Amino acid sequence: MWQSSPPGSIYDYIRVASFSIGPDGLIEQWSRRAAGLFGMASHEAVGKDPVKAFMPDELRPGARRRVGEILDGKEWTGLVPFRMPGENGLRGLAEIYVMPSETESGERGALCIVVDVRALRRIETDLAASQAIFGQSPFGFVLFGTDFAVVRANQRFATVFGGEAEDHRGRTVHDYLARPEADRLSLTLKHVLKTGDAVTDLELVGTAPGSSDRRHWSMNLYRVHSGSGRPVGIAGLATDVTQRHIAAREAASARRNLALLNEASARIGNSLDLETTARELLDVAVPGFCDLASVDLYQGLLTGEEASPGSWGRHHQESGSGSAELRRVAQASAVSDAVPGALRGAARSGGTETDGDTGPPALGSVHRYPFHSPCAVALRTSRVADVPGDERGLIHSTLAVPMMAHDIVVGLVQFSRTKGSEPFGERDRALATELAARAAVCIDNARLYRREHERALILQRSLLPPGDPEAAGLDIACRYLPGNTATEVGGDWFDVIELPGHRTALVVGDVMGRGLRAAVAMGELRTAVRTLALLDLEPAEVLSALDEVARGLGTPGGGERSNGFGGGGGAQWPSRAAHKSREADLSEVYLATCVYAVYDPVTRRCTFANAGHLPPVVVEPGEAALLLDVPPGMPLGVGGEPFEEVEVELKEGALLALYTDGLVESRDHPLDEGLEAFRQALTAPGEPLEDVCDHVLTTLDTRHGEDDIALLMARIQGLPVDAVGDWRLPRELRSVGRARELARIQLTAWGLDDLVDTTELLVSELVTNALRYGEGEIRLRLLRDRTLVCEVWDAGLVQPRRRRARDTDEGGRGLQLVGLLSAAWGSRRTPRGKTVWFELALPDGEPAPELSVEQLLSMY
Repeated sequence: MWQSSPPGSIYDYIRVASFSIGPDGLIEQWSRRAAGLFGMASHEAVGKDPVKAFMPDELRPGARRRVGEILDGKEWTGLVPFRMPGENGLRGLAEIYVMPSETESGERGALCIVVDVRALRRIETDLAASQAIFGQSPFGFVLFGTDFAVVRANQRFATVFGGEAEDHRGRTVHDYLARPEADRLSLTLKHVLKTGDAVTDLELVGTAPGSSDRRHWSMNLYRVHSGSGRPVGIAGLATDVTQRHIAAREAASARRNLALLNEASARIGNSLDLETTARELLDVAVPGFCDLASVDLYQGLLTGEEASPGSWGRHHQESGSGSAELRRVAQASAVSDAVPGALRGAARSGGTETDGDTGPPALGSVHRYPFHSPCAVALRTSRVADVPGDERGLIHSTLAVPMMAHDIVVGLVQFSRTKGSEPFGERDRALATELAARAAVCIDNARLYRREHERALILQRSLLPPGDPEAAGLDIACRYLPGNTATEVGGDWFDVIELPGHRTALVVGDVMGRGLRAAVAMGELRTAVRTLALLDLEPAEVLSALDEVARGLGTPGGGERSNGFGGGGGAQWPSRAAHKSREADLSEVYLATCVYAVYDPVTRRCTFANAGHLPPVVVEPGEAALLLDVPPGMPLGVGGEPFEEVEVELKEGALLALYTDGLVESRDHPLDEGLEAFRQALTAPGEPLEDVCDHVLTTLDTRHGEDDIALLMARIQGLPVDAVGDWRLPRELRSVGRARELARIQLTAWGLDDLVDTTELLVSELVTNALRYGEGEIRLRLLRDRTLVCEVWDAGLVQPRRRRARDTDEGGRGLQLVGLLSAAWGSRRTPRGKTVWFELALPDGEPAPELSVEQLLSMY
């Protein structure tokens, strides 16, 4: 029966063999397994003395005695060494079981069963090692039979799923896992058994008995074979990877959060508009972080209240009536439109107070949160609050996050997740706080920018001429377009300044830089221009003096530029590097370009000087627009170069245009194209000046909003010949009387009889002073326009100075009299001397006011 056992049986592993000994003590029968064990065929062993055949020489005497005892009917068991065939004389050790036998005739023999002790020891070692690995392993081992039932499980497996290891015999995968997971594992077992392909890291999800926590296992499966290669089952090694799965999920969540923060850095704050910034926040958060979100900002912040930022929400801190007013500025949803109930549930949980509406606040609506609501608590404490979900709705988790910027709460953002999404955890709370803080800083920056922008705009508007200014001999129209809200206020300005002699100064300038400092610099330069213009300096002199002013403005402290600070003891100034850095920052702001032009309506001559600005444009009747060739000097604030003047005689009806670069330059086209387009737009100078301005702005597409635009246009209308009286008088005493006579005749001809007496008196004073203190020929000129101007010219360089006469002085009161009786008076230098002038208002039908006693006595 042993010989017919199938291959791979236990006998193959333990190496069992048999033979028999006859009554004569010789081998009578020899099995095939014995031939394999001892390395001798049957014909070599049968009939041989077993002691002589197998035993070493030194053991033969004792062995023969044992054989004799066996043949006498005594059983024997023992260890017997033997020579191992084919192993270079090595000895083996066999455990022999000898059982006496009898033949039919009564003769005694023996049946011997031999087991190779070395094979037994190897099997014992293998079994011990297998038992140690299987039983002592910290991992769960399980062996499935070919019927996919558990054949054996180790104690670790039993610890997870309950009971003892023996209790799991006969169970199937459906006893451990839910149906979907069990079916998946069954299919995998069948595949492994059929193909022999091992499966590694098969992840299974389930719950251990008596626990509701979801566990994750990683299972390795491989087919188990017998010694002959026959499949006998599937072995499985199960490892609990729940913590690894949690760590992987947290790592993925951390990567997602980092990616979300990176996206927030790139997408939030690209606009300086409050509502746009709020929408940018929700574009990042939905659906990457939550399913629904909304942003509420304090109404006081949106309306631009000048109160301290902390007072926006102070109302709900000082009273129990609820939060301060907030406006819903943005909301977003990643769920379908069929979830209004969920939104209403969130509104009820958040506790909004709207005008009788139980739904969420509408976009753009103003609302409050009740004092004890989670949202009001979040605003009041500046901490994240959990808003409870609504059982009737789909929202199960909501975070109310105050938007903090520089320790100031500017609003509230709510992040919500619907059922089916994971509820918010601590990591999510931290991310929500970070997202809200980033958006809050951008919103606060936008608020500060808007405040500065509005202040700069107010300052800028206050410094520009109100309405369309008037000037003698000029029809003037102007336009000023500020940049859009996304750009800072620039330093563009224009001005129209009345000068003595019915002359007019036209100014257009542009301070380099933007913002409030540029607007302030513009105001300082404009004031300086007006001051210098009233000194009646030549255009080039005005720009030179203005350049010095600009250089002073561009230096810290407003002083002159210097190459360094003095050494020595005492208090130390900042380092030279810090000084130069600050100076560089300010110098860019206070660099400016400017065109200054002075127009004389009597001669229709205009004198230009340019400090790095774009050239003026002149359009004469019937001619194409022309860029005047005025040498462009260095910008104001650079210094070191003189400015040149260009005098141009303009025809009656000619059009003069001064402008800033925002009109002709943008990202879409270069400066040359813009200048050419501007020239082409001035093709109809005969149209009303207001229409010409509108046509230019429409044609040049000035709505890009990249820069401020200033446009100053003037149509030339010289004084009529009959509005000018001009005479030259010899340097002699009788010229005083002649001057009075000429003035009386001219005023009578103009119908200004009410001004004759005053004019005669003041002309007499000025001509007398010219004779007494001046030099050369005397010139008298009367100009009539909106006012009456009288000018007395002479070649003397000494400027008249008004002084208080002493009681004993017989003279010295002439200029005091001129100052009392005229609307204005002054003097200016001319290329060949000086001009003293006074101005009288034209009569309006009302009697002229008489001098008071105090005024008369002030001359004495």
